Amino acid sequence: MMISFYKSLVPGALFSWIVSMVLMNGGTTGGALYVHRLTVYSVAFPFSWMLFIGGTGLAWFILYSMD
Repeated sequence: MMISFYKSLVPGALFSWIVSMVLMNGGTTGGALYVHRLTVYSVAFPFSWMLFIGGTGLAWFILYSMD
């Protein structure tokens, strides 16, 4: 069960990053998704915690159901 969760973190992060990039390029924050710029060691990229949690949960469900 926990292995599926750890495996789902990468697809959840990729999902959040890709959708956030599309929303930021459109000039919106996504409303309740609250897309914002996250800066890590002077590298800024768009990110949304709500998309990350949703994408990770979806990937976790898919990976867990495959076992």
